[in-house]
Amino acid sequence: GAARRRPGGAAQGRQRWRSDGRALQKLPVHMGLVVTEEEPSYADMASLVVWCMAVGISYVSVYDHNGIFKRNNSRLMDEILKQQQELLGLDCSKYTVEFSNQDKADQVLNCQSTLKVLSPEDGKADIVKAAQNFCQLVAQQQRTYADLDVNVLDNLLSSTNGFPDPDLVLKFGPVDSTLGFLPWHIRLTEIISLPSHLNISYEDFFSALHHYAACEQRWGK
Repeated sequence: GAARRRPGGAAQGRQRWRSDGRALQKLPVHMGLVVTEEEPSYADMASLVVWCMAVGISYVSVYDHNGIFKRNNSRLMDEILKQQQELLGLDCSKYTVEFSNQDKADQVLNCQSTLKVLSPEDGKADIVKAAQNFCQLVAQQQRTYADLDVNVLDNLLSSTNGFPDPDLVLKFGPVDSTLGFLPWHIRLTEIISLPSHLNISYEDFFSALHHYAACEQRWGK
């Protein structure tokens, strides 16, 4: 599968990915990969993550509404490492990924790309927890209700700790919703819908990046 999705040979693919990333007018710093389909594919998601790394995207979030990837994050990581070798070859050491979930946060350090695997518990439930923490601070007279603003809530939220808000979300599947993916963090995010992540090609991936690079974001104006 990896070979079929690779644009030409390994060396040609690596050269193309590097040049593609440099050629775009803008590249997302943080990309979200949101799967709304019922049966997520580890191999296809790993390809998407490795392509993100290869073109120069610094932060990647993977999400499915059933939490399958998060419950099986070791399996996903194994597939990513496998495809790094297949798709990037000897260059794979340049594209090491940090798996930033808490149970593996210290596994890899000083990496170029950082991956976080999320589930619905990292979305709405995290906002509820932040609200509870703020109320506790008010009860302890460390805060007042008037202190609550966007920046305070940002600091209380933990699901993307150390991550900037997503610039771009690729949503895969027929459902016209992100199904709970970080509702607070995507208020300014560009969202592009694709039919499926199954058998996704690099051309489909890069077409979405090209669309993002060409769009004008008005930031609510």
